[in-house]
This record gives sequence, C-alpha cells and structure tokens, in this order.
Amino acid sequence: MGSSGRRAFLEKAGLGLGGLALGVLLDEEAQAAAPVLKGKAKRVIHIFASGAPSHVDTFDPKPALERFRDKTLPGQSGVAFPSPFKFVPRGQSGLPMSEVFPRLGEVADELCVIRSMHTEVPAHGPAALLMHTGNAILKRPSLGSWVLYGLGMDNKNLPGFIALGGSVEWRQASFLPSPLQGSQAAVAPGLRPDEVLPNLRNEFSGADQQRMQLDLARNLNTQHMKKVQRDEQLEARIESFELAFRMQTAATDAFDLAKESKEVRDRYGKGPLGARLLTARRLVERGVRFVQVDAGGWDHHQRLEPNLRRVAESTDTAASALIKDLRERGLLDSTLVVWGGEFGRTVTTAGKVDDDSGRDHHAKCFSVWMAGGGVKGGMAHGATDELGLDITEKPVHIHDLHATILRLLGFDHTRLTFRYNGREFRLTDNSGKVVDAIIA
Repeated sequence: MGSSGRRAFLEKAGLGLGGLALGVLLDEEAQAAAPVLKGKAKRVIHIFASGAPSHVDTFDPKPALERFRDKTLPGQSGVAFPSPFKFVPRGQSGLPMSEVFPRLGEVADELCVIRSMHTEVPAHGPAALLMHTGNAILKRPSLGSWVLYGLGMDNKNLPGFIALGGSVEWRQASFLPSPLQGSQAAVAPGLRPDEVLPNLRNEFSGADQQRMQLDLARNLNTQHMKKVQRDEQLEARIESFELAFRMQTAATDAFDLAKESKEVRDRYGKGPLGARLLTARRLVERGVRFVQVDAGGWDHHQRLEPNLRRVAESTDTAASALIKDLRERGLLDSTLVVWGGEFGRTVTTAGKVDDDSGRDHHAKCFSVWMAGGGVKGGMAHGATDELGLDITEKPVHIHDLHATILRLLGFDHTRLTFRYNGREFRLTDNSGKVVDAIIA
C-alpha cells in the first residue's frame, strides 16, 4: 500500500494515527508490505546491556589466553588479560557459560548464544544507535517502532512500545507515524504507578468530564477536517489524549508491582533491573508488542573483576527469573527475549594484569543471546579465534540480527518498508541476512 493509499484509507475511515485505529491501520499496511511468514514470536523484550559486556568473560570462553598472560599480542595494545572467571558447561546441552551467571545457567537450554556478532564503530553512541535503529549516524526508526509498525497494536489501552530507561534516540519513531515511538516509563523498586508515569491521573477532572472534553475535541477536529484540511499533528495529539485517558486504569494496573506475590518479586531481585524485567513481563502479558529495557553498567575499563561480577549478578537474577516466569505462564514460545550490548571488549589490558585491569572497546566480535520466540535453545552460533580477537565462523552483523528478529516475528525484512522522501526505507537498510540456523 503506497502513501496515497494509506492517506485515502485514513480519510475514508475517519481514523486518527493512534490507539486502536492505528493498530487496525498498521495491520493492513504490514500485510501489504510484508506477507506474514511462519513465525512464533508475537512480542519482544530487548534487554540492552549498555556499556558493552566483555564476550570473553561472559559467553565466549578463551582458555588459550592464559598462555599469553601479561604478554603483548601482535597488532594489539597492552598485554593479554585472561578472564578471571571460570566457564562451566550448563544444562543438558552443556552450553559453556561464565561462573558469574549461575542462575542463568539453569535456563541454559533455552538460550541461543551468538558468539560471532560484529559491528563497525567501537564508540558507545553510534554503536548503541546502530543496535537500536540499524543506523549509526542518521535519525532512523527504532527496532521497536518497526515491530509495532509491522504487527500493530494488541492492547488499545496501553502503548504498543514501551521503553524502561535508556536514551530517547533508542526509542524514536523518526519518519514512521509518531504513535509508533516508544513511551518512556521510569520503573524502579518501590515506585507507585503514578510515580512511574507522572501525571497519569487527572487532578482536575473526573472521568465523565474528561470523556466530554475528548469528545468535543474530536468533533471539532472532524469539522476542521471537513471544512478546512486534514491535520495529522492535531489528530495524533487527540489520539494521544485518548490513549492517556484509557491508560489511567490500564497503566495503573500494569505498573503496580505490588500486585505480584512476594515470592515472584523476590525471584526477580530487589534491584532496578529486577523491577524492570518484572514490569516487562507484566506488559507483554497485557499485549504490549515491544519492551525495551536498559540494563547498563557494562563499561569496564578498570577493575573488571569486581565490577563485572556485580552487574552480572543483577542480570543473572532478573533475566533468569524472566525466562522461567515466561515459561511457566506459557508465554516464552511467543515472546522473544534478546540480551546484549553494542560491541565487545579487548582481550588485552593496559599496563599489566592486576586488580585494576579492565578492557577497552572492540567492535570485531561480541556475544548476544536470545531465548523463546522460535529460537533454538541450548546452542552457540558462530565462533571466534582462540583468543577472542576475530570471528572465524558464521559472522552475524547487526543488520543480520535485526533481519532474524523480524523473521521470528513473521516478516520478510526486505519487504517491511515505509515510503519516505521518495524512497522505500527498511530497518536493515540495504543489508541483512536471516540467520536460519538459529530458528527452530
């Protein structure tokens, strides 16, 4: 469906660009732009480990580094820094994982680790932007916006794309319709729903009066469209008001973690990431299509051993609880969970190996893992050399990861497009190849 077709559809139907109307429209567009393939995933939880986790300390064991401890490596600055952590085979699959993830090891057979990820720029800003939008420089729609554009809304009372922390650039809709932008929610332990979403309640008008105000605004907008011209910005604003009105009840329920049992809350842990991932489960349970979770703290240039162990503990507790919780509720098969950062880290450290040792940025290889949503579990895809410097088997670029995520959701990434400024745009630009080997 071209832009003129979309415009005609909107005008004839008298629909705005948000809420339930948007969901209907996007369902129509997605079917025309990208025929639905066989895909199990219906929603995504993207846990972004901002700061860039070290692959050789988490999911890509390199015992050979020990032979080169404190020695220079060809073409590398600093000296070889073997991982201070042991790797243990976990699950029936024997998937090797760092000792810092004992609880995540309990669900190892659900995990697909991609060890051969690579990117272009070892700088946090551009690399994070590339991971979220498919472009390291230009303003482009985020992965969550594309997912919502393709699948449409599944709950008319909540936004279809919600970000729990992170930069606004990571949740932007760019040239896609503005309601596809991610809605930010400041989730933290102990916060009430009205603190998570400020101004959730209208302090000046009751529900009946608000309903009358919104009906008046819509009637005036309809008259304006008939007599003057259609105003997309005005329509989008009114639809956002409509959604905010409905969210007064729906969001209050979704973000109220006190409604979970103490046992469940304790399973996720008492830290911020535990609250965010428990909220993420509650949101996808209610039909939110895409939940983006910032799980930062992985930028370990110094004192890697204690710092990585600390941040890994919160991830280990919360992420393992999320996977178990989704599985117990029958949601894991239809929910794709993705964890990873923006690039990897060097296998060397400046100076000498000691308690202050850390790792610098490394774009040539890093690891991510996926679970649920039609992914094969208990496996590692791709490989790096014996020191973890370069990829030796089955390289996977960010565009390939995005293409695979869309495929798991039932879309051909080359056909899920949006026409803007005279050309068709897509999440994967002119690149991307589906990693078929990890799809169940």
